[in-house]
Amino acid sequence: MKIILNGAAGRMGHVMRELIAADPALELVAGVDPSAAGDEPGLERTLDEVDVAADVLIDFSNHEATPALVDYALARNLPLVIATTGQTEDELGLIKAAAERIPVFFAANYSLGIALLAKLAKTAAEFLPNPEVEIVETHHDQKLDAPSGTALTLARVVQEAIPGSTIVLGREGLHTRERGEITVHSLRLGHVTGVHEVIISSGNEMVSLTHTAESRALFAEGALAAARFLVGKAPGLYSMEDLVEGAGA
Repeated sequence: MKIILNGAAGRMGHVMRELIAADPALELVAGVDPSAAGDEPGLERTLDEVDVAADVLIDFSNHEATPALVDYALARNLPLVIATTGQTEDELGLIKAAAERIPVFFAANYSLGIALLAKLAKTAAEFLPNPEVEIVETHHDQKLDAPSGTALTLARVVQEAIPGSTIVLGREGLHTRERGEITVHSLRLGHVTGVHEVIISSGNEMVSLTHTAESRALFAEGALAAARFLVGKAPGLYSMEDLVEGAGA
């Protein structure tokens, strides 16, 4: 599989290049990053400077690159994997419009383990009677947002399985647990990369599902898995849920 990597000089870009180089089935045919121009051989400053045959375009740069990415991929009928977040409404509109003409993979979290956790948590919430759900996420003490975007994604996935449920952030005061609450708790400790636990109780038994991130390289692995999945697909907007379902097919 021939890959064009946008954001090749960033932290995740370096991890991606290492993984690609270690796999004989993969080839980095072009790397793009404006900050690396002149500093590293083989890297171009902009996508406009890249004119090579490729199977997929993977982006690990910044959401502001969305218009250029979409234009480049559409002009070349190239599958596109977008591994950035924070897109504006206009940028999201460009992604959705592009997916009508080319296959586009877009996810908030490219962890294969989190994708599996989401599927298992939803299945458990559908299967257990009268489920009560608590989600606990733990990250390093310098993380700015709470709860994490991944915890909220897990909560929304579980919410799909429990009609009439609501998502609650934390708990305080003097009151009992309301029926249908999906409660998300945030812990900030030391240098923890990321731990997400989904606890589901029927009242008579409890299921606990936990994912622990050991390295940020897991996001690069997920993006490559998404690229493999995307090549040869029909136009459309694909997600980690599609990837997990495809693996189970």
